[in-house]
Order: sequence, then C-alpha cells, then structure tokens
Amino acid sequence: MKNMSKKTLIAVILLFSAAAASLFGLQQLYSNKKILRIYDYETNKTYVSYPVKTGDTLYFGWIHSWERISWDEWFHIQSDNTLELDAISFPAFGAGIPENKGKRTRVEKGRIYMEEIGQTFSEIVWINSNLFTREIKINEVILTSGSILPNHSRLVLVIEKIGAFNDRY
Repeated sequence: MKNMSKKTLIAVILLFSAAAASLFGLQQLYSNKKILRIYDYETNKTYVSYPVKTGDTLYFGWIHSWERISWDEWFHIQSDNTLELDAISFPAFGAGIPENKGKRTRVEKGRIYMEEIGQTFSEIVWINSNLFTREIKINEVILTSGSILPNHSRLVLVIEKIGAFNDRY
C-alpha cells in the first residue's frame, strides 16, 4: 500500500464501491420477484415455473375423486408468498364437501359458491391425475393441466421468492 499512488488507491476504492453497489442493486432488483413453481415432491423436478406477484389470482380446477363433480378454487398470492383461499365452487354437496366454508354462500347458474374463506396455505400438495386435475391458471392464463403433468405423481405448488441471494436459485 505504501507504493500505491493516490490515484490508484482512489480507483481501487471506486471499483470496490461500484461492485458493492452493483450487488446491492441486483439484490434489490430481484428481492421482490416471485415465481409459482410446480415440482415433483420426491425428485424435486420442476414442471412449471411462472412469474407472479402479490395479489395475483391462482385458479385450481379439478374433479372430485369420489363424487366426480367439478371443483373450482380461487386463491390470491399474499406478500409472504402464501396462498389465501378466497372461494370454492361446485355443483352439489357430497362426501368430503364442506357445507359451511367461508363467510358467504350463494348459488349461481347451478353452482354453489362459498366465498371469503380466508384460509392460508404455504403450498398445495396433491397426487396428480391426468383425468382429475383440470387446469391451473394465474390471472386467467392457463399454466398447465393434469394431462400435461405426470400421472400419479405427488406434486407441490408453491410461491417462491427468487433473487441473487435466494438459497434455491
């Protein structure tokens, strides 16, 4: 350091400052970025990765395995990356179907809607069926369906933060 000129020292300090600012800027740029990820529970293989943001609506449509009726679920993505169940819809009651979920129930065009549910999930885990998982959407954009995902596989749908300092990415 004794032989280093003031100009060289200033250049080195500026270089390190610029590098630190860049890293901080990248972290800030990516710190609020999120993805919806669907992956295999056992192998961790990712099948769907889609950018999302707080407030986005997740739709999950499936066929009830026992009653064989269509079931619709609407969630919204919360700031802490959890999914809040807002509403469910189905055409009739049957085995395993709740009779009083949420704060409001209505019937419209032959379907029962239970709304303002407010139940929070950190993830959705299910055994996929090519026949019974209908479709998964974000804000009306179809991401996938049961026929595309591997049949009889245990799958996980989760919202994850992405960024330069995230453990997974």
